Amino acid sequence: MRLLCAVAAAVVVVVAIVVAVSLKSSSTGVVAFRTVDQIAIFGLGVALGAAILALGRSRVDADADGVRIRNILVHHELPWTAVRAVSFARTSSWATLQLENDDEVAVLAVQAADKERAVRAVEALRALHAAKRAQDSVPPPLLYPE
Repeated sequence: MRLLCAVAAAVVVVVAIVVAVSLKSSSTGVVAFRTVDQIAIFGLGVALGAAILALGRSRVDADADGVRIRNILVHHELPWTAVRAVSFARTSSWATLQLENDDEVAVLAVQAADKERAVRAVEALRALHAAKRAQDSVPPPLLYPE
């Protein structure tokens, strides 16, 4: 995903540069393009390229203590005790963490398009989660005190 985003961003920026450079020499007869227009086209290309790169910065890091998720704009750091399950539905585009408070956190770094790599990542997250749950097994609280 990161490689695809980097290539797409580079293509957008290169196309913007080519358009910006060739813009001054073209005129429709009604509109004459100036240097300001060239700068604007270049700036739009760079802004679009940066937005495309932001799509590729998603990341997930997990260890025995918890999981850290960086999506496009949001960053989550969760202990395994806050996670109820790691899920990846067949119809979903990315994995999700089901939290104990009934919330869900998307894991955009694990995409369905990654196929086997995504399966291995979900299995690894589930293994870390299961190991932590087994280590911290605490019986549920009693409904009625004895």
